[in-house]
Amino acid sequence: MKRISFILFLNLACHLINAQTQITGRITDLKGDPLYGASIYLPEQSIGTISNESGEFRIGNLPSGEIRIQFSYIGYNTVLKTVFLHRGTNEINISLTKAIIETQEVVVSGSFISSQHENAVKIDVLKTKNISFAGTPNFMESLTKVPGVDMIAKGQGVSKPVIRGLSMNDILILKNGVRVENYQFSENHPLGVDDNDVDRVEVIKGPASLLYGSDAIGGVLNFIKKEPAPVGEINGDYQMQMHSNTLGLNNSLGIKKSSQHFFAGLRISNKTHADYKQGGGNFVPNSRFNEWSVSTDAGYTGQKGTFKIFYDYFKQDLGMTVPYAIPLITSRDRKNDIWYQNLEHHMVSSQNKLYFGRFKWETNIAYQCALRRLQTTKSYPFVEMNLGTLTYESKLYLPSDENSEYIIGIQGMSQTNRNRNNRESQFLPDADVNNIGALALIQYTILKKLKIQGGIRFDLFRTETYALGTPGTENFHEPVSKDISSINGSAGTTYTLNEKLMLRANFAKAYRVPNISELTSNGEHGNRYEIGNPDLKSENAYEADFSIHYHGEYLSFDLAAFCNYIHDYIFISPTSDTTVFGMIIYRFSQTDSRLYGGEAGVHIHPKTIPWLHTEIVYSTVTGIQKNTDYLPFIPASKFHYEIRAEKDKIGFIQHPNISMTALTALKQKKPSPFETITNGYTIVNASIGFEIKISSQLMDIRISVNNIFDAKYFDHLSTLESLGYYNQGRNICLMLKVPFVIK
Repeated sequence: MKRISFILFLNLACHLINAQTQITGRITDLKGDPLYGASIYLPEQSIGTISNESGEFRIGNLPSGEIRIQFSYIGYNTVLKTVFLHRGTNEINISLTKAIIETQEVVVSGSFISSQHENAVKIDVLKTKNISFAGTPNFMESLTKVPGVDMIAKGQGVSKPVIRGLSMNDILILKNGVRVENYQFSENHPLGVDDNDVDRVEVIKGPASLLYGSDAIGGVLNFIKKEPAPVGEINGDYQMQMHSNTLGLNNSLGIKKSSQHFFAGLRISNKTHADYKQGGGNFVPNSRFNEWSVSTDAGYTGQKGTFKIFYDYFKQDLGMTVPYAIPLITSRDRKNDIWYQNLEHHMVSSQNKLYFGRFKWETNIAYQCALRRLQTTKSYPFVEMNLGTLTYESKLYLPSDENSEYIIGIQGMSQTNRNRNNRESQFLPDADVNNIGALALIQYTILKKLKIQGGIRFDLFRTETYALGTPGTENFHEPVSKDISSINGSAGTTYTLNEKLMLRANFAKAYRVPNISELTSNGEHGNRYEIGNPDLKSENAYEADFSIHYHGEYLSFDLAAFCNYIHDYIFISPTSDTTVFGMIIYRFSQTDSRLYGGEAGVHIHPKTIPWLHTEIVYSTVTGIQKNTDYLPFIPASKFHYEIRAEKDKIGFIQHPNISMTALTALKQKKPSPFETITNGYTIVNASIGFEIKISSQLMDIRISVNNIFDAKYFDHLSTLESLGYYNQGRNICLMLKVPFVIK
């Protein structure tokens, strides 16, 4: 009887295994030789593996139906394949082609998972190695390598992205698809994202309200977390950076594990930097900053769905280089004692997908708490505010086929701003903000060459602020109540002329509601006195975008042009009035405006010199008001150059590479009425990197030198220019990365 029961158990187990949906296959090059260590990753299921010595792989416990699989290997073109899995074993064999020039990446921003060049919305990708290899204490500076992306900087600790001339609340920041809300109302407030836990940054250029609602009027930065470990592995890495200019140190340790169903990860990071030295050698008082971050995640993946939960903690102490603090800082240091922002940000998010036959249902929810304190010379905070934000979205992926995809969904946000402990300064009043939007998206492919993508969205937005202060006094904040509705959408297409040449066109309408700072501010903020405008209306943008991309074996180039018309563009400008203490009063206003420009880039890899790469990129944007005055915070036109040599191996050194880069900013001769003309400049950088193996441990080492000639220069978007402080001088950076794997 026991023998019969055991046989029945084996038969049942075999039946269950065979009933599972799984994929198996083999990855080779074009000659049929196996690729050992190639990555097979399913981005929707957050599960992956690597190929063995024979190039073979297997992933089980998958849902039946349509899924996307990403195949990648260093030095080869990445392949994103859409397949329809049936219950049982599905065999998928792939041959990868060598990538002489960097291949296109797979992107997840924009709801449709697709290859970078197939998306009708212009999306650029910057990978983590490009971020860490930039050799700068300010990781936002590394993102400016993307054409059309710049930054407004207040030293090395505070920076804000600029995409095609738009910045502040016109740019939406996402962390793993969740909008980041942490008082990003002005150039004085930092980005608030730790780069150590980032795998790549996806940059959407242009209006994206269809996908994300308000605040995506100028573009989106989506910081994507690192992928889970391959199934059956425990892996991680230690990263370290040392910076000579700021006496800075960056340490980060991460570990993650995956099994057939479960995965989890943890990363702890710390940054500490002293006051930076400007070109010429003098330090900038109180430009020091310190950061701590903790990031953890866990999840389950199976045949019925994928469930993930994330927690992120980010703490920053950021020195403020303001007139009040400058005379009090007599020596260079890294400790924050006076005039600094004490910021804390907690984010808990859950991302889930359920599979019902040919339907997929995605439900995501997140809560974040941003605490902002301003420390002056007193023992208690001068400002203390708390911003709590609940965001949610639910999307239903309707039955689709190889040529079509349909999505309907809702997104919403509920936010509260509260002043705490009745501090001496209450710059913003208590407020409640609520938003809900409904959207529909479609993507359709015709004859494998023409891809059409678009959709429509309707939003309801309500902002309500409460009275603050005593009526009749100078600092009284009147209550404001605003209800706004908006219809937005986009329509775009990509046309593949052949395997090398592709055309893209997109038209989008987007909106942004005025934030509580623009509506109600009344008090000192940074170096000025700001007064809000409760009569502000929502911004509405209409942009047309055209681009062409050629990707040959030894040559690639991109050419893009855009025109963005913004109705009721909101901006702040000085008035002729001053406070009783002589501080200039700034007021918010709005006017119709237009931004236009483009980017061009070429990458050459000579066939006769296989180890050499050269790249040149140019970007320009002009922003002009209806009255012909120029808009503020418009970057100068810039050229980026790079020449790079790299080999697979030299002796015991693996992947050695050396590069020389330069940035030329042209003279900005079109400042806004309250800005000044900024002269052009050129800075030169160099770096060398390689991997070495000591025993069985691999180490990635890079040494970089930025601003080699210690040039004195002002970037037009530096907010320290008005105080007479130059941008950062020469910086030598040593980077070390030690990955480890436990089978």
